[in-house]
This record gives sequence, structure tokens and C-alpha cells, in this order.
Amino acid sequence: MSAWGMNLKSPAIIAGPCSVESPAQLSAICTEMKLNNIKPDLFRAGVWKPRTRPGGFEGLGATALPWLEIVREELNVPITVEVGNTKHVEEALKAGIDVLWVGARTTVNPFSVQEIAEALRGVDIPVLVKNPMSPDLGLWVGAFERFNAVGIDRLAGIHRGFTDQHDKTYRNKPNWSIPIHLKREIPGIEVINDPSHITGKRDMILEVSQRALNFGLDGLMIETHHDPDNAWSDAAQQVTPTRLAEILKQLEFRETLWNENLDDQLSKFRVEVDQLDHQLMEILAERFKVIDKIGAHKRDQGLAVFQPDRWTSVMESRTKEGVAKNLSEKFMKELLFAIHEESVKRQEKQIKTQSTTNSLKV
Repeated sequence: MSAWGMNLKSPAIIAGPCSVESPAQLSAICTEMKLNNIKPDLFRAGVWKPRTRPGGFEGLGATALPWLEIVREELNVPITVEVGNTKHVEEALKAGIDVLWVGARTTVNPFSVQEIAEALRGVDIPVLVKNPMSPDLGLWVGAFERFNAVGIDRLAGIHRGFTDQHDKTYRNKPNWSIPIHLKREIPGIEVINDPSHITGKRDMILEVSQRALNFGLDGLMIETHHDPDNAWSDAAQQVTPTRLAEILKQLEFRETLWNENLDDQLSKFRVEVDQLDHQLMEILAERFKVIDKIGAHKRDQGLAVFQPDRWTSVMESRTKEGVAKNLSEKFMKELLFAIHEESVKRQEKQIKTQSTTNSLKV
């Protein structure tokens, strides 16, 4: 697959309100951004807001597009808005919007994506594509392919997480492996993380933003409002420009450590390995969090830690999968055994914790 991308500054920072509410709102946001020396690479602003159920605030529509000139005057940065149909595309292009983004509810529908792509045939404009609401990598890749087929190659992804009714931590579960696989599937594609929609709450934005950078994603889209508690949509997940500045200062931007004694290609390979190792540690940590939940459930249900049938099934299936991916059978068995030992220890700890609690009660 050919390389597509927008050649974004890394890490790119996209900021702005969930929804445009008034000229005064935009002016206030820009003023506070300037006071905090924030000049985003791209200013985001929702004009059309697809809501899950009717009756909520669905944006001011094309009426609000001229107000975005305030942002150009105050910050001199490009602007992006979400489009969900061909009418939106026409209005946005007429207003001179610099970048379009396609939302998760639209990406999930190939018919809608195709209609938007056709409306952009022959237009040279960058397009950001949010992941579909379901964790379907093929559906996400397909959206990029539809835009590229009409001549658009300045494309980037937005990782905003995936619907998971069972996950209580996130508004939209991040499923970090999917944006990572997207970058491998489409060489050169940039993927921007959207911690606002992943978390649904502003106090987790710093943590998720850091993890996104640790995973090697290319930037952040953070919803920013001068008075987030009174925002007309998604109030809980927006931050003030002042808080945004604090978040950006606290983030650890992982720069490449360059060894001039090594040839350039070898250095690049080593940087890639370092990033993959960090991703591996993050995934293992997530796996053991689930193991802890399993241990607690077994404790509560009076089940034994070691389940031989399950262990045999995992050992056989994972080993077979690893061998199919060119990993040796010996390595796979040793790796799985080490993971299993740690899993058993963690589950035993859960049971011992309960036993200690019961002893204290007696």
C-alpha cells in the first residue's frame, strides 16, 4: 500500500471546543490560548454534532462557520470541522475550512464514507478519519482507501477509542493495538490520539495522552473550552486552555536518542524496537489487570486458581498462533509458561488477601 500522510509536526496538537456556541466563546478561547502561549497546529470545532439520541444539542450548523474567522484572526492557525454528509462538505468548502474530519459514527458506515469521498473528488484538502465505533481495523482502513481512491492522499487517523459497554474505566476503550496496527497497515499514516473521547472525563486526559505518546502516536486532539463546566456538549471531558498548557508541560515527549557512531538505518531500527518494547510492556500490564479481575472473581466464586483445561487450551492455541507468525515453538512455550506463572501468583495473591481479611474478622 502506498504511503499516505499529512506530514504533520510531531507531536501535533489539535485543540478547540467540542461545539461552536457563539463568537464570544471562540474569542474567549483564543484569548486564553494566547495568554498561555498555546498555538495549536490545528483548531478543532464542532459545527454539526451527531448525537446518539434526538433532542440534544446537535450544533449550530452552517450559521457558525463564518464565526471561525475569529480563530484565523486571533491565532492564525488552520481550522477543522466534522462533516457527516455531502451537504456538510459543500458548506465547509464554501466557508474555506482547511481540514475536514469524519466522525466515528460516520466511519462505521461505508455508504456514508463513500458519499463524502465522492463529494471531495478533485478537491485537494486534508481529511482526518476517526476510528469506527467498533474495534474493526478493516473498516477503518477501508475508509482511508475510499478517500484515496478519489485522489485524496493527505490523510490522517484519529484514535478516539471504541464502544465497550462492559468497560467502566473509559468512555471509549482505547484498544491500543488497533491504532498501532493501522500505522503498520498504511505506511506513512499519522494517527492522532483523542484522549477527550477516550476518557470522557478531564482528570484522565494527561494519563491517556502520555500513554498515546508512549505508544508512538503522532499527536493529540484535546477538547478545549474557556468554561467547560457550562459547555453545551461533552462538558465533563473538556479542559480550559490554561489546563491544556499545564498538560502539555507535564507530558514527556519521547525524543530519539541519536548515536552518531551508528549508521542512520541501524539507529532507526533500534528506535523502532524501543517503541515496540514499550508497547509490549503496556499490553502486558493491561493483561495482568484483567488477570487480577479473574483472580478476584475466582475468589468470590470459590474456584481454584489453576484450571487445567483452560491452561491446555491457551498453551496449544497461542503456541500455534505464534508459530504461524514465525516465532519458534520453544520460545512460545517458554513465554507462555512465564506469563502463566505470573498470572497464578497474582491470582493466589487475591485469594490470600481474602483469607487475611477473614482472619482479621475472626
